[in-house]
Amino acid sequence: MKNEEKEALIKEYISAYNTKNVEKMLSPLHSELIFENYTGDERTHFLVGKKAFKNQALEGLGYFTERNQSILNLTHQKSNSEVTISYHAILAIDIPNGPKKGEKLEFEGKSIFEFKENKISKIQDFG
Repeated sequence: MKNEEKEALIKEYISAYNTKNVEKMLSPLHSELIFENYTGDERTHFLVGKKAFKNQALEGLGYFTERNQSILNLTHQKSNSEVTISYHAILAIDIPNGPKKGEKLEFEGKSIFEFKENKISKIQDFG
């Protein structure tokens, strides 16, 4: 795939994430998607398949009253694309042993995207 095609898929995914449109989030994803989320060095989520990802994405809609990811930097490697992201959200629920409803979350993170058959095949989020 060309870097422009990879970038278009990433931007489509992030745009749909920001508007909470789960169906559009799924559009650029491969059916055998692997999703991993890391907090520090700990893997907190691991999903395989588009259906599992959809279920998690639908569940996540209720966690925030608003959320936004902005691309700060995007670099393409031979086997993946790495995106530095600014993240902003307001919680709709209390997180057990964590922030409370109404609190703002703001941080920078990194996402690594891999591709197969002109789709996003793997997403690793680090925050």
